[in-house]
Amino acid sequence: RRYVRILLRNAPSQVLAVYPQPFDVEQLPFANVARLMAAMPVPVPAILAHSNELGILALQDLGDVTLQAHLGATTRAEHAALYRQAVTLIARMQQRGRDLASDRYLPYGIAFDVEKLTWELQFFVKHFLEAYRGAALSATERESLGVELLLFPEELAAEPRVFCHRDYHSRNLMLHDGQLYIIDFQDARMGPDTYDLVSLLRDSYMDFSEREVDELIAFFLALRGVGAEGEGADMQAGRFRRRFDLMALQRNLKALGTFGFQTTTRGNPVYIQYIPRTLAYVRSNMERDARFGRLREILSTHVEELR
Repeated sequence: RRYVRILLRNAPSQVLAVYPQPFDVEQLPFANVARLMAAMPVPVPAILAHSNELGILALQDLGDVTLQAHLGATTRAEHAALYRQAVTLIARMQQRGRDLASDRYLPYGIAFDVEKLTWELQFFVKHFLEAYRGAALSATERESLGVELLLFPEELAAEPRVFCHRDYHSRNLMLHDGQLYIIDFQDARMGPDTYDLVSLLRDSYMDFSEREVDELIAFFLALRGVGAEGEGADMQAGRFRRRFDLMALQRNLKALGTFGFQTTTRGNPVYIQYIPRTLAYVRSNMERDARFGRLREILSTHVEELR
């Protein structure tokens, strides 16, 4: 898709999403998911008009300020408030997503299943480890790596599924009139309840302290009705954090695969700058949990940042 801003004389500007071919708006994933998210409701750009024949959507113009761009100009308090707002939207999408479940909406027919999650990790091995870092894996390493990586999809796919935006991070949240709006949601699907929170808090484009991550996870759990006190609450929070860390490792490895693919296959080096932060997230998760020890041992042979 290409995006073009249209300035009108006596009306607010609009953004045209220009597709490479005609479409049926009733079958278009963006329009289908937009209807679902508007019903939740969560703030998404309004579809103002469309042309099936020309392959064009006219969208509400949200401006140019992403959450990523805005945070450099905010106070610490404003930063925290925006992220609480972003976390609140995740909780609403999950709750209302359950209420609105219907085969009329595309996300309920696709999911982060074993096949999809396995493909993402293989994508990491092919495009980051081998293509970008030039790793020459021995047969033994390849077999051991396959065994370790297989644990991710099986555990994650077995979790109860909720509505997931799929790419919920600081570049896909726009600040407009003091409100966060969600964009780039056309690939939404069902998945673990940790997925969007991981996308937000282990964002390859933003730095977070562990204290900030802990506080926002606690805020999310409070929205879900998990209290901050009591043995039962502590156990639930601990189990959630364990699942969060596994999901984070999966998603960050997948992101490295994407960055490697963009660099080596697409010839687009812009994502190289985000690799160090993403590797730091991977190393932090591996250090936190002994179950990742063997995986770290294999990967660190070829990726020195993980040693």
